[in-house]
Amino acid sequence: MGTFRPSPVVIIPSTHMLPKAVLLASLVGSGLATVGQFEQCGGIGYTGDTVCATGFVCTILNDFFFQCLLPGVGTSTVSSSSTSTVSSSTSKSTTTTSSTTTSSPPSATGFVTTSGTKFMLNGAKYTLFGSNAYWPALLGYSSTEIDQAFADIVGSGATTVRTMGFNEVTSANGIYFHLWNGKNATVNTGANGLGALDVLVASAKAHGIRLIIALTNNWSDFGGMDVYTSQLLGSGQPHDAFYTNPTVIAAYKTYIQAVVSRYVNEPTVMAWELANEPRCAGTNTIASAACNTTTITTWSADISAFIKSIDKNHLVAIGDEGFFNQPGNPDFVYQGTLGVDFAANMKISTIDFGTFHASSFPSFAMYPDSWGESANDVAWGSQWINDHAAIMTSQNKPVIMEEYGLTSSTRNTTYATWYSTVLSSGLTGDLIWQAGSVFANGPTPSDGYSIYPTDPVYALMKSHAAALKARG
Repeated sequence: MGTFRPSPVVIIPSTHMLPKAVLLASLVGSGLATVGQFEQCGGIGYTGDTVCATGFVCTILNDFFFQCLLPGVGTSTVSSSSTSTVSSSTSKSTTTTSSTTTSSPPSATGFVTTSGTKFMLNGAKYTLFGSNAYWPALLGYSSTEIDQAFADIVGSGATTVRTMGFNEVTSANGIYFHLWNGKNATVNTGANGLGALDVLVASAKAHGIRLIIALTNNWSDFGGMDVYTSQLLGSGQPHDAFYTNPTVIAAYKTYIQAVVSRYVNEPTVMAWELANEPRCAGTNTIASAACNTTTITTWSADISAFIKSIDKNHLVAIGDEGFFNQPGNPDFVYQGTLGVDFAANMKISTIDFGTFHASSFPSFAMYPDSWGESANDVAWGSQWINDHAAIMTSQNKPVIMEEYGLTSSTRNTTYATWYSTVLSSGLTGDLIWQAGSVFANGPTPSDGYSIYPTDPVYALMKSHAAALKARG
């Protein structure tokens, strides 16, 4: 997406934007605090209450996040009768627990892999369908609200959610993942940092959803690449210095190391993405004269290989918009001028699957209206799908339509045609932009593309999900 499309602005109560405890405990008559369903009850660095409400057990989802769930959901439960220590090389804190293995639902076990153009899970086809949702970990929502969001997403037939695993800031305020102080950067592992991402991962796990997590942003929303270059090299740098400057690359790898290693053994994470929509130019920064498709292809090979060197469990994708490199083509998204060569990138051995959006900065994802294609939405979109499916077949790797959307009144019928093309082309799967929920305090961010459970597209998504799952 060209931006995260916050307009029209949705006002979220100010308490959402403040650092908050991961756990919201309720007090019972005896004065003993008990932890409710889906709330945190333990983990490295956690200092809150550890007793779950009646009917729930404290379940270890990862070293950093234990959650109150129904018995039998999750991988292990905490016993109060004996203890052992869980520790982390990245934390000075320890949590004293003991675990006993319990049964897990298939959706919570095993890592997603690939076989030809399909995704696989535990020896069976994994159907990728779902939504983008950048907001759950970044806007300060409570664990209860995040659980409602995932319940709404699951109701659409979704198996997969794409979200953002970055928030670069130069001033510590609210939720942030990476704090810059001049040339020094610190990863925030607290409750208002990666702890917020822990809550999202835990909720996704409890709802049987797999996550695709992007690790930085081409655009200025929530920091992005230009924060790295401006802090390390000074203002006025070309955007593509992010891809070529050794100091910047090293700093990005340090951040990747912190995030990826935190979840290296967590199967809820399906894949890492190198960036959201990498291009030669950014929001307010231009490309250098030297930037071309080779620049980003070379960077993608390097960064994806680095991720693979520290994480053998998860898939890796670029997160790009799928532009082609065909000089002379009359359509600019096929000309290679934006720095992306989809066909070349699909040949990188450490890239497991391809993605395509189709955005035209400052417009957004697979939204032909914003490309001057409004008179030909349906046909243009279908051709875009078929062209990427052809590369999918030739490279024998999965390819997903990772973002798409229309705001017109005809989007229900247009989406139906695109869904038919996804099915007929054999494309591996698709993720709509974007999921929406309505909480007690109001709706999640609305940009004209958000699909709430009351939207007619929501019912269409359910039908499409069923068709994808039924496809061989």
